[in-house]
Amino acid sequence: MANNPSQLLPSELIDRCIGSKIWVIMKGDKELVGTLKGFDVYVNMVLEDVTEYEITAEGRRVTKLDQILLNGNNIAILVPGGSPDDGE
Repeated sequence: MANNPSQLLPSELIDRCIGSKIWVIMKGDKELVGTLKGFDVYVNMVLEDVTEYEITAEGRRVTKLDQILLNGNNIAILVPGGSPDDGE
């Protein structure tokens, strides 16, 4: 069971992403890409070397951040190794 990725629990998948890039799609109009440093049982996350993408009336705004703490209640989707620019 441990060798089949489809049999992983969500927390096990997130744990395997520590130290690697992760794309976080938030509720609302924000997306973040950064290196996952840690998380807790509420999926509050610490990311480093973060790029924040925000959709505004003027277009997409990009902000660079050294470190951020995300509240797990506001996270909608996690994409290991992905980024919003991969599909372009």
